[in-house]
Amino acid sequence: MYLYPVWVRLWHLLNAILIVILIVTGAVMQYAGSENPLLMAAFAGASRWHNIAAIVLTISYLGFVIGNAVSGNGKYYRINEKNLFSDMGKQLKYFLWGIFRHEKQPFPVTVDNKFNPLQKVTYLLIMYFALPLLIISGLVLMIPDMTLIKLFGQGTYIVIDVLHIILGLLISLFLVIHIYSCTVGPKPTSLFRGIITGFYGGDE
Repeated sequence: MYLYPVWVRLWHLLNAILIVILIVTGAVMQYAGSENPLLMAAFAGASRWHNIAAIVLTISYLGFVIGNAVSGNGKYYRINEKNLFSDMGKQLKYFLWGIFRHEKQPFPVTVDNKFNPLQKVTYLLIMYFALPLLIISGLVLMIPDMTLIKLFGQGTYIVIDVLHIILGLLISLFLVIHIYSCTVGPKPTSLFRGIITGFYGGDE
């Protein structure tokens, strides 16, 4: 079934590239120091590419939000509170051991329900909470003289910096889990093909 329109696939590819660039350059900036001369030498370049990727990611994210609003793709992120926690428990149980016993998906993918309850909550938190905070905190750190830092002092800068790093780590962890979860289809490449062709391949 056709689940991934062209704009979603292009956004997904661009987003993946940008996140990887941000992770790598962010790590270089974080660990650069006198004890790491190679990373210190790469700091300026990493900082420049980090800022460029961050700006493109901001524009891309705005496109994602607008695209969801006008295309109807946003319906997949709406949460039905009825039985939410019990449904999440069923899905978690399936991921932890049901999948290894070849049990059936408790919430199979359909045209009207692309995400299972666990995915829906996770994607909602990442895409509409963590990522916006990451972008906002990153923009504040890029232009500190034009932000609240000027009013409230250096302590604000440190708090925002720590928040930015924590959010970056959470999204990095999400990326690893996301890539792994895409390998648990009938074949390791089934779900990856879906985001390339637009057709869901989890039932091959």
